[in-house]
Amino acid sequence: MRVLVLNGPNLGRLGAREPEVYGAATHDELVDRCATAAAELGLEVEVRQTDDEAELVAWLHEAADTATPVVLNPAAFTHYAYALRDACAQLTGPLVEVHLTNPATRERFRHTSVVASVATGTVSGFGLESYALALRAIAGQTEPEARPPTTA
Repeated sequence: MRVLVLNGPNLGRLGAREPEVYGAATHDELVDRCATAAAELGLEVEVRQTDDEAELVAWLHEAADTATPVVLNPAAFTHYAYALRDACAQLTGPLVEVHLTNPATRERFRHTSVVASVATGTVSGFGLESYALALRAIAGQTEPEARPPTTA
């Protein structure tokens, strides 16, 4: 099974960006962790990162058109990007929202996710391991359309 791991803004700066918050691991290490976890689970994974909301929406449309499961770290888009949320609502495969940190323990504006209501589930607070846990959840899905109903 092919899985897209999609990362939003600033995640390409891992290791250099606020290491006291996000850790010292780099984006390359995140890619390696995803590849290792995917191989252990018998998944094929493609990891992408963009700082551009339109590009992220286009990748989600691609996943919707091909029923590809998605692990998504929307980063700052988590809190306000309704176009991203609407693209996520079109997915027919599992969607796991993932975060390196636990947004509920951070600044108040980070407590709301516009993506969570259309995600199969959310994994947060475990650093790079959040991605491995998300991939494990996708591998365990027996019914690709086991997603909550969405409202417009």
